[in-house]
Amino acid sequence: MRTPAVMIIGIVLAPCGLVLDLVSTVAPNWREVRNIPGAAQDEVLQQGIWDICQAFDASNTLKCGQTDENYFKEQVINSAKGLMIASLIVTMAGIVVASLGIRCWEETPNLLLAGLGGILIFISGVLCIIPIAWYTSLLNTIKASGSDIRVGYCIVLGYIGSCFMVIGGGALIVCLFQLCFKKKEQLTNSHSNKYYHNNPSSPKSIIKTVDARDFTRPQQPTSLRRPIEVGDFTVPPVKPAPKKTVNITDFSMNKPCDADF
Repeated sequence: MRTPAVMIIGIVLAPCGLVLDLVSTVAPNWREVRNIPGAAQDEVLQQGIWDICQAFDASNTLKCGQTDENYFKEQVINSAKGLMIASLIVTMAGIVVASLGIRCWEETPNLLLAGLGGILIFISGVLCIIPIAWYTSLLNTIKASGSDIRVGYCIVLGYIGSCFMVIGGGALIVCLFQLCFKKKEQLTNSHSNKYYHNNPSSPKSIIKTVDARDFTRPQQPTSLRRPIEVGDFTVPPVKPAPKKTVNITDFSMNKPCDADF
């Protein structure tokens, strides 16, 4: 049996979303701060949810481990840490459950497990998009030492990864609807089979009974085919009466009908 398209979409997009979610969680580039007073002109602060790095455009050097107590005290930063980790864990659990449901090594997949895996993957996508959207809305509100604030690549990767997980999870959830339709069809067929089996007067039972009969043409008695001898007399065999044919045109052409009056 070929793997359904919805399962292929889900099992391909979910790992891609997991990788992008992981990069967005670990990399320290949720936003970039430029034009810092008292710093070099090409200095850029790359701020993430776990670390802050100091980069220089001219020399392409990167120094991480920078401290900023006011930045890490923001509520959105603490909430983003928990939600992103929860999204990673739920995504991995959903991929495992969906893989057991798809079961490419067997002939038929398990639609129930595939659908449950899709629900987990869909939830992980929602858990990922919430902190990213929240952080983006507060991008310029969070305190920064510079005047030029830009969106980091982690935000972009997080949005793409969460969309992959939502689409992939939604595709796998379709398996639950297919399972419901399949169960409903089986239930309908079982009820119809019981009805025809218990009702001998049903049309299907009558057709089966008629088909099972052995229709044979009745044979004329042998006594009527041969002459009968009674003493010196011989009785000739009885011949069947000829069939009388009725000419329909005679009635339609010569005799009036009730509609003519």
